[in-house]
Amino acid sequence: MITQGVFIADRYEVIDKIGAGGMSDVYRAKDHILGREVAIKILKPEFSEDATFVAKFRTEAQSAAGLEHPNIVNIYDVGSENGMYFIVMEYVEGITLKTYIEKKGQLNFKEAISIAIQVGRGIEAAHQKGIIHRDIKPQNIIISTEGKVKVTDFGIARAASSNTIHADVMGSVHYSSPEQARNGFVDGKSDIYSLGIVMYEMVTGRVPFDGDNTVAIAIQHLQEEMVAPSAYAPDLPISLEKIILKATMKSPDRRYATISDMLMDLKKALVSPNEDFVTIVESADLGKTQIMTRITPEQEESLTKKAAQALIFDDEYEDEEEEYYDDEYYDDEYYDDEYYDDEDDYEDSKMDKIITISGIIAGIAIVVIIVAILGTHFGVFKFGSKKVTMINVVGTQYEEAKTELTDLGLEEENILVSYEDSDDYEDGVVMSQSTKEGDEFSLNDTLRLTVSGEGEAEGGSDSSASSEKSESKPSSSSSSSSNSTPSANTGNAATQTPAAGTENKSTDADSSAKVAVPSVVGLTQAEATTVLDAKNIVVTSTSTENSDTVPQGQVISQSIAPGEMVAANSTITLVISKGAKATTYNYTIANPFEGDCTYSIAELNKSGTIPKSGAINISDVSKAQLTVTLTPAEGVAGEAQTQTVQGTAN
Repeated sequence: MITQGVFIADRYEVIDKIGAGGMSDVYRAKDHILGREVAIKILKPEFSEDATFVAKFRTEAQSAAGLEHPNIVNIYDVGSENGMYFIVMEYVEGITLKTYIEKKGQLNFKEAISIAIQVGRGIEAAHQKGIIHRDIKPQNIIISTEGKVKVTDFGIARAASSNTIHADVMGSVHYSSPEQARNGFVDGKSDIYSLGIVMYEMVTGRVPFDGDNTVAIAIQHLQEEMVAPSAYAPDLPISLEKIILKATMKSPDRRYATISDMLMDLKKALVSPNEDFVTIVESADLGKTQIMTRITPEQEESLTKKAAQALIFDDEYEDEEEEYYDDEYYDDEYYDDEYYDDEDDYEDSKMDKIITISGIIAGIAIVVIIVAILGTHFGVFKFGSKKVTMINVVGTQYEEAKTELTDLGLEEENILVSYEDSDDYEDGVVMSQSTKEGDEFSLNDTLRLTVSGEGEAEGGSDSSASSEKSESKPSSSSSSSSNSTPSANTGNAATQTPAAGTENKSTDADSSAKVAVPSVVGLTQAEATTVLDAKNIVVTSTSTENSDTVPQGQVISQSIAPGEMVAANSTITLVISKGAKATTYNYTIANPFEGDCTYSIAELNKSGTIPKSGAINISDVSKAQLTVTLTPAEGVAGEAQTQTVQGTAN
């Protein structure tokens, strides 16, 4: 008898028993050589002398030990001692997906796809080594306390090349494929079917087939059509629904050819959930030559990046993900040791992938920045004929304006300054510019600026006078008419210097300096914020509105009119365009019969089953009306009917 403190193979000290399976018990133990906790699966004594069970147990160990993948449980050791056969695997705390579904009810589509992709990666790795899992079910999918996921229980996994592939079905009948139910040939498409059933349960909160006994459920897998998942999850995107339907086709030939093909469609569903891109082969087309579109490695890499971004940058999903990893799901009440019965652990590689993708994106961004800098440099330094879009410097201190213009590519000698007295502007502030904001400007041309303050007559300043004025003129951070004394100079320009001991007063004066509000209408939100920040105007909030004239993402209006003089650090709000409002329609289609019925919508290329007294909801459809054909199920009274249904505009 295995008790606490017993050593196995003079290495593993048993801590406690954590689970029991159909033919084995699982214990938590301490590996004294590597100093880590492990899980040990030990064949039950009553089976240890049964050659069939021992062979099955060894097959499990050999199959699992040959797999190395982040989404498959790690097998550390396999052995026997005094007639006791054992497998040593990594120890992972967590709950099963089954428990998580029971706790949450239904998973949102992004959460379901994320889990399905991770499970699919583990299955894909096994299939590439010729190993079929044969028992994919939520009880064999573990969400760890760290938010990682692993596929467990390769207990009935068997090499695809085995001559005994027709062995008795041992998987859970709720998730078994039709060919498993009839004890037929089993290959990778059986795992695809089981994963499809798991996905169905994730999005609906229920299994498609249920009954009083295993035989009744198996017959349903063989003969009955399942209710479309959208009947229970009305907001389910069409792409995910059709992926589930294709994966669970009764004929293996109508399912995905490989788990890799299914993974590609799952990634597409993350990027374009409402796009109807899944192709389901009709029964009449089986046996015909099919032209398959193969995706290139570059396209696959791009799709993978977009899918990762769809998970990372969606605020709604991030909120769900926080809930997904909430500690409450790992309280003792929900801790589930049964995964050790099924013995499998599935580690989530999503974060590693995200980090890798982020590094690639960062590298690309750095290259783009370098190219942009070099392009800008070589575009302006050789000739002055380059054309630029003029910026607005009105309301800016001259020194600051000059810096902005030289950054734009203008040479100082091409900036001609004249001075005028003004009661509306502080001294040294640009009052006007010869080329207005947004106009095209050649760097060979001369830009004329009018600056507030005493100086030469308009048009009488040249580049040297401008330079002299720049040297004598105080900067925006120190100018103050109340703390300066005029004195003559050779250029007849007023020179302002702070009076002794008035440094703090100058700072106070600066805080009340007036600036002209630039126009940011038509700019993107990011561009508008940058322009306003440069003028010391703070964007405090934004709102969005539909607009038929302003493109999506651009500023429709601003709370302070352009040209208005305001104090530095004043606040402003912006209204951002959501683009033209597209009219979409929602539909509710009820079952008019006294039993189940099927529906078909030609305009959407959508079909499925509606349960008795049930209905389906279809949202965000661009068409104002749909043609729906409703057909009663076999044995249900009534005749097929075609309806023209009017949608409800959003």
